[in-house]
Amino acid sequence: MSLAYAECPPDVRESLAAQYFVDAIRDEDTQHSTRLMDAIDLKSALAYSMKYEAARTVSKTSRQVRSMETEDHTSRERDDKFEFFFNSLEKLLNSSVAGKKNTPRRNPNMTCWKCKKKEHVQREYQTIT
Repeated sequence: MSLAYAECPPDVRESLAAQYFVDAIRDEDTQHSTRLMDAIDLKSALAYSMKYEAARTVSKTSRQVRSMETEDHTSRERDDKFEFFFNSLEKLLNSSVAGKKNTPRRNPNMTCWKCKKKEHVQREYQTIT
């Protein structure tokens, strides 16, 4: 826009950019709604068209989702199994994280410089004695 309309003031260039943007929108509803908004610059036209498109997408998907109640006991058993596996996984994850915090990663061949033993390093010497 700066090169094509170099002689125009910046506000006119912004308005032209917004108009070209609205013309380039493929979806007719979004284009029509953005055109009615009368955007004065490209940034506001883009923001409005993205909000409109997101709101329309959400409203389309929310109409198709319905809650469903079942009377059989298989869904309850399935929920119980899922809950059991989820709790087991959570316990396993927590024990794994706790184990990693307590066991430092180090080379097993490292030796303490004070006592020359391989079970610990010098910074842990006072806690051992």
